[in-house]
Amino acid sequence: QVQLVESGGGLVQAGGSLSVSCAASGRTLSGYSMGWFRQAPGKEREFVAAISMTTGGTYYADSVKGRFTISGANAKNTMTLKMDSLKPEDTAVYYCAAGVVSSLTVLKNGGVDAWGEGTLVTVSS
Repeated sequence: QVQLVESGGGLVQAGGSLSVSCAASGRTLSGYSMGWFRQAPGKEREFVAAISMTTGGTYYADSVKGRFTISGANAKNTMTLKMDSLKPEDTAVYYCAAGVVSSLTVLKNGGVDAWGEGTLVTVSS
């Protein structure tokens, strides 16, 4: 079983940039699909972005497309989400997720085998 630990959350002004990272241990990420989900106060957890650690293919929620970039580094067993042009509505706890699935859509729709503890991102207006 893979263990996931997020880092890099914090406070940023609207329009700014921030990166959050996910470090995995226990297993190599090659063969996994990895993703980020977020949960804002009072709302359900929602999908943000995903990446295949095998092919490098990516998939984004419409709300973040063009502003967020997901990347993965198999050699370092890490994944990063770079967030640009941040908006107050991006404020949430961001969770790293991993699934032994080849389809990013399946990961998006619940094919998650491991979750991180989450890291808080706060965007002030």
